[in-house]
Amino acid sequence: MIEPLSTPTLPRGIRARFVDNINGLRVHVLEAGFEEQGRPCLLLLHGFPELAYSWRKVMLPLAAAGYHVVAPDQRGYGRTTGWDDTYDTDLASFRALNVVRDALGLVAALGYRSVAAVVGHDFGSPIAAWCALLRPDVFRSVALMSAPFAGPPSIPFDTADAPKQSASASGPSIHDDLAALRPPRKHYHWYYSTRPANADMRDCAQGIHAFLRAYYHHKSADWKRNTPHTLASWSAVELAKLPTYYVMELDKDMAETVAPHMPSPAEIAACTWLPEPELAVYSAEYARTGFQGGLNWYRTRTAGRYDAELEVFSGRTIDQPSCFISGTSDWGVFQAPGAFERMQTKACTRMLACHLVDGAGHWVQQEQPEAVCRLLLDFLRKAAQA
Repeated sequence: MIEPLSTPTLPRGIRARFVDNINGLRVHVLEAGFEEQGRPCLLLLHGFPELAYSWRKVMLPLAAAGYHVVAPDQRGYGRTTGWDDTYDTDLASFRALNVVRDALGLVAALGYRSVAAVVGHDFGSPIAAWCALLRPDVFRSVALMSAPFAGPPSIPFDTADAPKQSASASGPSIHDDLAALRPPRKHYHWYYSTRPANADMRDCAQGIHAFLRAYYHHKSADWKRNTPHTLASWSAVELAKLPTYYVMELDKDMAETVAPHMPSPAEIAACTWLPEPELAVYSAEYARTGFQGGLNWYRTRTAGRYDAELEVFSGRTIDQPSCFISGTSDWGVFQAPGAFERMQTKACTRMLACHLVDGAGHWVQQEQPEAVCRLLLDFLRKAAQA
């Protein structure tokens, strides 16, 4: 049986352990501030392709401020077990509502009726948002990072007397339009949903360690061509303005996409936010597990089969204190046109702050941990007073 994470790169004061019987999972968690009972809890939810380890740089400062900080390897990732790593698994266990159930079960197992905040980054951001929207009594505030939450999907409104549209009226799909561009393109969500995607990355020619180095570099502030801006619409012409790690060339897989952007040895040596021994933690874990668990999260979104259960919450908003934190070099803020604006004006009715941090791309809590801690602690103080 696999042991809890043990690596010299995990800061002293952070412990790793397992929590059993969480919605069918044995959850691997990292904790800081666990020494004293009765501390308010912060739950940190990572994204793809990351791990609980991604929070290592912010956990001790948050604990020093008086919190019990908990970061799990989420379903499909790392040393958490109890999930199926095959492509042909039942995707229902990876759908958003069930991953919220994972979070709720972990909080309860740790002896908390509520947490001071749930904090989510990347794909962990919509999960944190759903936690807050569904159980505001448990998740008393929410901080979203890098992926804006536009709210639940809407149900068609006032359509009873509208003219009936034929099935053929829909026309070409966004995928047809992307493929018709020169050069032809494809959206990474749908690529990540294909059967070959896991092996493309796990068995890539450059090896997992080099693949992850290029991937993390490409989406960071270190890649100077990350200059994000608002997109006008969800159209092929607008989406084609995104870097190829989001809207890929049609004939390339993700490993091939990021390979030309592999940083030089000098750039790697200068990367203080992700030095080689820390990157080795990620590459060792993904070499062992593959990527399919995380990719299944994308498949639940692109398949559309779970949209109806989310539409049950159409019109609901996040009404407890919320904030958003990302990097000024993070295209994730704008990759879904309009989501950043809807989050602030409709989805979150008590958004206390929205920050874009200089010197950070997509991996904001790793690239600029001091700024992230300062902003989170300021938010938590204001949320407690709100």
